[in-house]
Amino acid sequence: MTEETMSSACTVDAPAETVFGVLADPTTHQAIDGTGWVRESLDGKRLTDVGQVFRMAMYHNNYGGMHYEMANRVEVFEPPHAIAWLPGQGAGGATLDFGGWIWRYDLKSLGDNKTEVTLTYDWSAVPQAIRENIEFPPFGREHLDNSLKHLAGLAQDRVQTRTKPST
Repeated sequence: MTEETMSSACTVDAPAETVFGVLADPTTHQAIDGTGWVRESLDGKRLTDVGQVFRMAMYHNNYGGMHYEMANRVEVFEPPHAIAWLPGQGAGGATLDFGGWIWRYDLKSLGDNKTEVTLTYDWSAVPQAIRENIEFPPFGREHLDNSLKHLAGLAQDRVQTRTKPST
């Protein structure tokens, strides 16, 4: 059996609550993305609970420059320890079709201002019919590394903004 998950980890110089806050805000996901496919949040609502659906505009250059939309359902919401979502497509909440891959972030506090973040991309539940049209994983591990680097930058910027003395 082949491995059907890929993970990357890094240490972020920010509290877990701050890192989780960045992840729970879909308006930051374009800046976090390591693939360059994620565009803007289409509803702009913060993530607050399991089952919530949030929509993102996407663009994929590999398919001739295709704009599309993903409807992501929150599968794990455990502030400030873990958050995960299952990407899908469809017009309404009841008619969403999910491809079987999931994005998950696990956060472990290493003290007041450090957090270990592990990003996991899991495609183990992708059905064979989808695998016949899409190669998994559709990107290399470097995209997870890039995402974590971007996440770290955003979280560290939030910490610096809060700790700057006012003039």
